[in-house]
Amino acid sequence: MRVDAFDFDLPNERIALRPARPRDAARMLVVDGDRIVDAGVGDLPAWLHPGDCLVFNDTRVIPAQLEGWRGAAKIGATLHKRIDLRRWQAFVRNAKRLRVGETVDFGSEVSALAEERLPDGSFILSFAGDEPVEALLERAGTMPLPPYIAGKRATDEEDRSDYQTMFAAKDGAVAAPTAALHFTPGLLAALAAVGIATETLTLHVGAGTFLPVKADDTEDHVMHAEWGRIEADTAARLNAVRAAGGRIIAVGTTSLRLLESAAQDDGTIAAFVGDTAIFITPGYRFRAIDGLLTNFHLPRSTLFMLVSALMGLEIMQAAYAHAIANDYRFYSYGDASLLLPVRAV
Repeated sequence: MRVDAFDFDLPNERIALRPARPRDAARMLVVDGDRIVDAGVGDLPAWLHPGDCLVFNDTRVIPAQLEGWRGAAKIGATLHKRIDLRRWQAFVRNAKRLRVGETVDFGSEVSALAEERLPDGSFILSFAGDEPVEALLERAGTMPLPPYIAGKRATDEEDRSDYQTMFAAKDGAVAAPTAALHFTPGLLAALAAVGIATETLTLHVGAGTFLPVKADDTEDHVMHAEWGRIEADTAARLNAVRAAGGRIIAVGTTSLRLLESAAQDDGTIAAFVGDTAIFITPGYRFRAIDGLLTNFHLPRSTLFMLVSALMGLEIMQAAYAHAIANDYRFYSYGDASLLLPVRAV
């Protein structure tokens, strides 16, 4: 499909620069089949059924944004994907001033060698010393806020907690699974009280999630890869939910993409460990999930393509037009949408 089919105009003032407080006070646009309903995140228990299961991503965002110097040249790096214990793939700003074999000093006794330049323009950085890279990042790094927020204000200490979900447990993400930012212990208790189950998986979200689609046709876009894991016992419990007639509702596109990567042709979910570069566009047959809670996404993005595949492009265009006209807050710190497609009989 042509990428411009997924374009829309979004006023700058609709981009949220801070999250709702409390987190579950955010608004929630429900798209139930072809019906569009205004609600709030706190209303989520009323929209789900006993026996349904919400699936969360338990990745933890690391402070993967680094600023440093190579001689007199200022170099910025956003770590994207772990290669091994000392090496990370990174997107580099001012990359024309950095050559393979040169070292970048990030301050706080943290430095890295530009070991290799990859075909997409990113670098493999090899960090000096024997401290865990995560310890180095805690010392020298900042939270890697999305460019549409970072371009409007500076990162601060509030972002250390604001840009982390309550489920964050496993270090490795450089972007938050933002749909889960809306959840609080109180909301989880309300969901449990009406018989809604919860499960977790791990997908370490990479900075590639913010990369624009530069191709004119979706078939020409190369999707970034991210590492994920679904444990065998988690897969078994999710399959039991479906077998009992419950729905699997992914919380966030990261959870959805990993579930679909692990899905078998018959819709069962298998254990999974490794990279996924799944790219979901209209025409895709969903096998593992029955619904999605997600935030509002960028125009022409792979994530808007994904939600259009789930609900239909025309329905999502109408839903986003409604959200814009009714002052919903967009993107990572913005409001939520609950997408419930008509279930196949």
